[in-house]
Amino acid sequence: MITRVKNQIVQGKHNKPILTDVFYDDTKKEQAVVIFCHGYKGFKDWGAWDLVAENFAEAGFFFIKFNFSHNGGTIKEPIDFPDLNAFGKNNYLIELDDLCSVLDWVAASGSLYKKFINTQKIILIGHSRAGGITAIKASEDIRVSKLITWASVSDYESRFPKGEVFDRWKKEGVYYIENGRTKQKMPHEFQFYTSYEENKERLTIARAVKNIRIPHLIIHGTADPTVDVQEAKEIHTWNPESELFLVNEADHVFGAKHPWNHHKMSKDLTIITEKSIEFTSF
Repeated sequence: MITRVKNQIVQGKHNKPILTDVFYDDTKKEQAVVIFCHGYKGFKDWGAWDLVAENFAEAGFFFIKFNFSHNGGTIKEPIDFPDLNAFGKNNYLIELDDLCSVLDWVAASGSLYKKFINTQKIILIGHSRAGGITAIKASEDIRVSKLITWASVSDYESRFPKGEVFDRWKKEGVYYIENGRTKQKMPHEFQFYTSYEENKERLTIARAVKNIRIPHLIIHGTADPTVDVQEAKEIHTWNPESELFLVNEADHVFGAKHPWNHHKMSKDLTIITEKSIEFTSF
């Protein structure tokens, strides 16, 4: 029987809660753990992520998904972005710390889940921007057994504003990106850039991928309009031992959207979920 526990609080390092969901089969012991990390302007309850979680749990995995502490959600409103102040203060280091906090929570496992979790088998899945976060963490944390990236970016530096937009950002201390779905003006404080520059070596995805010594599955859609498929091919060249799995004509979210009002996943999301489950089997 699949048990679903929503909106548990994991204490992080930055005075913001990390809201966490777990899905697992309560009849099985010592299940391998899958930790799913959402991407930019994402959240754990986006679209069909619950269906992904259920599929992994039905396949015998203890599946965890969570909101990064500064993704803009709150305890009372974990969906969408009621806390734009927190969103503006987010950066890559905070997201790495959040993922570390979730890994620490899994390692401790607690009395409630201890018998269900095998802490020697931990798989990270990162979508889009979080593909880079999970790759960096996988390269530096020996607790991670396998890595899967979905539609991952290959670098962070090229995504910062350029020219006059950058100069205005530096001068004013904040710039805004419109959320196409919610129409919110989402802020980025200039510290987002300076924290990257101050930690550039650690935050270079190419460096991290070249240092990965565990199985790595790279999944990407060939028609991704947000992160070009060439970025997946580039990541693959940095780690020739990795596996590259391309989904013909798939987009950035593999046919899903938010809200997702269906009982089944999209065709492409089903394909990549099944492929990921196959890859995560020990």
